[in-house]
Amino acid sequence: MWKRDEGVRPTGASGSLPGSTSVGSDITARGNHEPSRHLERDTVNIGKSVVIKGELSGSEDLVIEGQVEGKIELRQNVLTIGPNGKIKAQVFAKSIIVLGEVVGNITASEKVDIRENGSVEGDLVSPRVAIAEGAHFRGSIDMQRSPARPGAETKPEGKAAAAASAPRA
Repeated sequence: MWKRDEGVRPTGASGSLPGSTSVGSDITARGNHEPSRHLERDTVNIGKSVVIKGELSGSEDLVIEGQVEGKIELRQNVLTIGPNGKIKAQVFAKSIIVLGEVVGNITASEKVDIRENGSVEGDLVSPRVAIAEGAHFRGSIDMQRSPARPGAETKPEGKAAAAASAPRA
């Protein structure tokens, strides 16, 4: 009878993805066993003890668990605000995932995703917006259609626009 070899499983306490840099806690690998496009990209993590005041820019995907005040600009990359992240800044990125707190306006060229327990106080500008049940949002949403996407003129804004305009209890 065949028995799975326990020695084949990946080892390592942090569970980091190849090519990722870690400062503080790591949320780049969350038990996802599917291949991901993030394996090809570098991801930098800013730990929860790190405080940044000023402008933050770069050309890598970024996970923030600490505090940032000022301006964040990652126009071609993914920005993830971790559960411990506290941001008081204008934010510009390709895609933004919010698990922590953001106070300030957010502009994304692809998508803004506010997850459960995530909080945003500020205006959102993005062609796609997702707000999970249990998330907090206070501000306005401008779902501009991206001129770079072919056929975008005929696509409806969909459930995200309806959910964002629905009153919250």
